[in-house]
Amino acid sequence: MAAPPGSVTTIVREARAVAAAQRRALLIYVGASWCEPCQRFHQSAEAGALDSELPRLALLQFDADRDRDRLAAAGYGSKYIPLFALASPDGTASSRRVEGAIKGDGAVAFIVPRLHELLSDRDRDPEGR
Repeated sequence: MAAPPGSVTTIVREARAVAAAQRRALLIYVGASWCEPCQRFHQSAEAGALDSELPRLALLQFDADRDRDRLAAAGYGSKYIPLFALASPDGTASSRRVEGAIKGDGAVAFIVPRLHELLSDRDRDPEGR
């Protein structure tokens, strides 16, 4: 789901509560329209190609260009995109994140194992610290 306007921390806290109620793992996803790995990941997610690989995943999507300032204020700034981050209970970014990917046909195959690792970190520490 794409993030609405407003405070990132408020949006993330609400999305986190919804994901928890649905027994899903929320990841904050920051991409951009010009980012090739982001495009490939987004297309795969939209097409349902990741559903069997990441069945419990809930993504909250932000645009790196449009949302840069409000993301940075909540700790979701990054040097590289795509960014996938776990949220802390207060809605700010935790230290658990993965940034960047490769270009080309292997982009999604490069990203998915990193997301598995990130989600296994979440399972070890559900508070997202």
